[in-house]
Amino acid sequence: MNLAKTIQLDVSDNHIYEHPANPQEWAIAGTFSFVDSDPDNWSKKHRFAFQSAWLGLKNYGNSTFVQITEIPKHEYELIIVSLAEHLIKNYNAPSMEDAIHASKKEINDMAVLCNHLPGTLLSIERSLVENGIKERTRVIKPTKGRGDGEVWNISHDE
Repeated sequence: MNLAKTIQLDVSDNHIYEHPANPQEWAIAGTFSFVDSDPDNWSKKHRFAFQSAWLGLKNYGNSTFVQITEIPKHEYELIIVSLAEHLIKNYNAPSMEDAIHASKKEINDMAVLCNHLPGTLLSIERSLVENGIKERTRVIKPTKGRGDGEVWNISHDE
């Protein structure tokens, strides 16, 4: 099964999000984290997270891009429990059973979005619409035929 990990192509996530994800965290869309809050009260950084961020599943921070990779079965099971615990602690899930069910749904929905070759990058765009939230995912395929084994050429800002 494929899932996505957070990736930083530069240091901008550290500046544009209140709580940036660390690189290489398993990630989901995380749209549920915006549902029960008032957009009129969002900070600029929170609004930007709503518009364009994935949710990392270790520190529950935000990432602009995620990269598709294969998830080992044991890690899949671990992130289900971790997300369920997060849902209980931060979103008042009524029981562990309900939290596990919601967690599996979120992670499996993300797995559907990750039905691409490993190395593919994804970005997300969200907007508020009359009846809820509209999401659109952008797929950035890896470069083919470079011959040197590099998929992405990443430079670091200082």
